[in-house]
Formats: sequence, C-alpha cells, structure tokens
Amino acid sequence: MTFVSNHHFPRHAHDQFGFGMIASGAQRSWSLVGQIEAWAGDVIFCNPGEIHDGVPLDGRVRSWTIIYLEPALINRTVEEEIGGGLEIVRPVARDPLLGQNFARLFASLRDIPPDSLCQEEDFIRAVACILQKNSVRRPACNHRPSPSLAQALRRLNSAPDQPVSLAELAALCGLSRYQLLRAFVRQIGTTPHAYLVQKRVSIARQLLASGALPARAANDAGFADQSHMTRAFRRYVGTTPARYRAAVA
Repeated sequence: MTFVSNHHFPRHAHDQFGFGMIASGAQRSWSLVGQIEAWAGDVIFCNPGEIHDGVPLDGRVRSWTIIYLEPALINRTVEEEIGGGLEIVRPVARDPLLGQNFARLFASLRDIPPDSLCQEEDFIRAVACILQKNSVRRPACNHRPSPSLAQALRRLNSAPDQPVSLAELAALCGLSRYQLLRAFVRQIGTTPHAYLVQKRVSIARQLLASGALPARAANDAGFADQSHMTRAFRRYVGTTPARYRAAVA
C-alpha cells in the first residue's frame, strides 16, 4: 500500500508485521525505544501489537509504501535461521542495501501478471537482509504487560466488538479504575479506550477488505453506528472506510 498524506496518526498497533519505506518527506514517531525520525529512503518497521504513531515533520506531506504480513508467515520464513520467532528491535533503519531490497520487493508485488517466484525470492532476500544487518532477535518478555494487566488485555482482545467499562476491566485486574488507567498507559502506551477503538478499526479493515459494506462493517466491529466508525477510521487509517474498501477491492 502507498500513502501520500500529512495525516497525524494517533498511537495504535497492528496485528501484523509492518515493513515500509519512506519515499519523500519525513515523519516523527513514538515507539518503545523513544521518539524516532524517518526520512526519504529510510526503511520503517513495526512488530505485531507494538504501539506507535506517525506525525509529519513540519506538517508537510510525506509518502511511504508499506506492506503488512502475518506473523506466522514471517516466523515460518526465519525459523530455520534463528530457531524461533522474530522481533525487530529498531523501528527505523538507514540502510541503502535494505532499501534497495525493499524497493525491489515492492516493485515485484505490483507486477501484473504476478510472478510468484520473483516475489518469493525478493521477499526472502529482504527478510535475510533484516536478519543479517538490522538487529533482529527472538521475542523477549521484557515488554510483556504485568499478569494483572494481562486480564484486561485478554478481555479487550477476545471481544473488542462488545461494550466494556473501565470498572469491569479494573475488577478483572484487581485494581482501582485510576490504577488500571495509569498502569495501562505506562505499560501499553495508550489508554484502554484508544486500544479498543483501534482493535475495532482493525476488524473493520478486515471486513471492508473482504467486501462488506461500511454499515455492516461498523455494526460487526462494535461501533455505535457508521458515522462513529468513519471518524475513528479516518483518524487511525487516514482515509474513509468507503475509499479504503474501493482501494483494496
């Protein structure tokens, strides 16, 4: 997917690995390692579930290409090399060789008709370059939430389409509402409400990509109505549900 935008993306996460490259302009992002900047030619990454945001530098338009890949696909690709799962430590890399590999991969993914062998080779080459040069390690436990907070996350992840209150989440964790909110922001990087909304947006994206109409996607994802979904969708994705559905059709 290619984006051209000066949109300010709030803190959110994806269920997939994200691999992208800045084509023009620049942006600043919050990450687990602190504030980072990515400029034209830089490769950008995000791990599944990793909270991040995106703000254009000086409010100017920036453009970037990004692909999202299921963790199972990535882990199958690298398990013979590292014997386990994958976690990308650095959210941005200034690496010309890696940039060339990603540019080649993005170009092959646009080929019509598609050349599956070429795409597979370009994909393996790009992943191999990440493994060799860009600080990749197995998943570590140091960013896992506390056992009590995990109860709240389990509730939000298991039924994001269902209403929930701060009191319910706090009771699950054995905390007061204030303690829960403070711990959630400190450990996860965002609030329970923002986390829930972005999970619903993720569901809506999947539904829209499968052909569902916006009204049906809004209902099934747990939004109060289509207007509510549209506002959240534009904030987190940078476009409207209808345009997104047309683009991925």
